[in-house]
Amino acid sequence: MLDGCPHTPYYKLCIPFAGVSLRDQIRNEEIRRRTRVTDIAQRVAKLKWQWAGHIDRRTDGRWGLKVLEWRPRTGKRSIGRPQTRWTDDIRRVAGSRWRQAAQDRALWNSLQKTYVQQWTSIG
Repeated sequence: MLDGCPHTPYYKLCIPFAGVSLRDQIRNEEIRRRTRVTDIAQRVAKLKWQWAGHIDRRTDGRWGLKVLEWRPRTGKRSIGRPQTRWTDDIRRVAGSRWRQAAQDRALWNSLQKTYVQQWTSIG
């Protein structure tokens, strides 16, 4: 599967399948539509969102949820802007009560599209 067609090596492979040349100057979205290849950034964002909901709904006490909530205590602050934590992206869409939202599958799935759009527009 050729996820992420706009990345140079794969992009060159996708062009012949789409029936175009580089001179045609066709947008990546159009080439992906013609070849039915998904955008890798959107796929990653969707899987990240689904995984966060899955981990939060689990009740078996495994490490996943503990890792999501872990805050390192080094005693020293690093210079500059604080690093973005994994859950910060999720909080932007679902709010500070994202863990309660994750318990409601219908609500969580409805927020997924918004998250994917925001996450892919950032990067």
